Amino acid sequence: MANQENKKSKSKELKERLFIKRKNTAKIFTETEQKKANQFCEGYKNFLDLAKTEREAVVQAITELKKAGFSEYEAGKKYKAGNKLYTVNRSKSVIAVVIGKESLESGVNILASHIDSPRLDLKQRPLYEDSELAYFKTHYYGGIKKYQWTAVPLALHGVIIKSDLSAVNVTIGEDEADPVFVITDLLPHLAEEQYKRPASKLIKGEELNILIGSRPFKEDEGSELVKLNIMMLLNEKYGITEADLLSAELEAVPAYKARDIGFDRSFIGSYGQDDRVCAYTTLKALLDLKKIPKKTAVVVLTDKEEIGSDGNTGLKSAYLKFFLSDLAETQNVALRTLLSNSKCLSADVNVAFDPTFPDVSEKLNTAYMNYGVALTKYTGSRGKAGTSDASAEFTAEIRKLFDDNKIAWQTGELGKVDMGGSGTVAKYLANLNIDTIDVGVPVLSMHAPFEVTAKNDVYEAYRAFGVFIEK
Repeated sequence: MANQENKKSKSKELKERLFIKRKNTAKIFTETEQKKANQFCEGYKNFLDLAKTEREAVVQAITELKKAGFSEYEAGKKYKAGNKLYTVNRSKSVIAVVIGKESLESGVNILASHIDSPRLDLKQRPLYEDSELAYFKTHYYGGIKKYQWTAVPLALHGVIIKSDLSAVNVTIGEDEADPVFVITDLLPHLAEEQYKRPASKLIKGEELNILIGSRPFKEDEGSELVKLNIMMLLNEKYGITEADLLSAELEAVPAYKARDIGFDRSFIGSYGQDDRVCAYTTLKALLDLKKIPKKTAVVVLTDKEEIGSDGNTGLKSAYLKFFLSDLAETQNVALRTLLSNSKCLSADVNVAFDPTFPDVSEKLNTAYMNYGVALTKYTGSRGKAGTSDASAEFTAEIRKLFDDNKIAWQTGELGKVDMGGSGTVAKYLANLNIDTIDVGVPVLSMHAPFEVTAKNDVYEAYRAFGVFIEK
């Protein structure tokens, strides 16, 4: 009997030494740590409510950067260790920097996340009337399940550039006194033919029309009087004509606020957590640096990731490379040297295992809620298409960094091998010869109008990003 107990204890000792140890933060967090995580997420929820578009995220980022003593970057100016600076690209992306002690010849540490999220953009000529009801036509942005966007309250955010080039900022639907908007759907009693459609076409793109009014202009007879009345209201409030909508960027987003989820308040539910959860945590990590880092710390909040990172505000653009080139010149460092010695955490969310839909995930290689930040060596789809695939050496380096700093972390992939997959901005940074790996927060209901994260995972992401730029 004693021998049998010794064998059991030996096997237990070997398992503890040799097996992967996954840590459920909900079990191991002390009361103090839990309070810190909860408090951190209050600021995050406020950010989510104030930054529902990429332009608004930039405004919030600049506000926080200025409070923390960051000043706008001046081209050609020589900066010294400890200087804090930022630059804005076309109101839709931000680069923030703390100059490190070492020369830029040793590279920089980059945290890159995106601030755009799936949404509904208004078409250039959106306003129309049908059967004495007024609507806005939309074009969806990013990967969405279109049926999820019907019968939910929508707010309108964005900017209108008028013919005289003046800008009009628009936010309607967030204040309790504001009206909201909606995309109507068929009642189930009459949906027999609709039910026969495949799920991807249950609601078609051209059916994502937003109901905006029904009262006609009463002082005349004729057609399109409801449209006329809506246009008159818009002209009175914003001084615009229908032609000004041609040069507008107006986005329809869910009108609800970020909320705690669960009896234990362990989750956050909100629109836009992909990827503003990583945008907020990377920005806060930079703002909360306690000392001057050895290497220059760079945080990039970028646009257009949800549609492939194209355009001059996405990371396929050269704006980051140009900025780093200008910075390198101030220290007489070749850009290729700076880039080749740099390291990057591509801060983007990953899928969390959902026991309601277990078949799409491979349990050994998926992320779980409350198990910390997810380290993703490669993304892509099927045969790793569209991924940078971080090296074993860099993966081990980040593993060690997180372990040494007692960061709760796990590995994750975006579903089973042949199930689908997706990509991040990692490959665009890796293509610059920068060591890059994906690190982010697991999410339930990703790309839905109301996504879910675990507070503890959000907090661990903040801690993980902090130790990366502090090192």
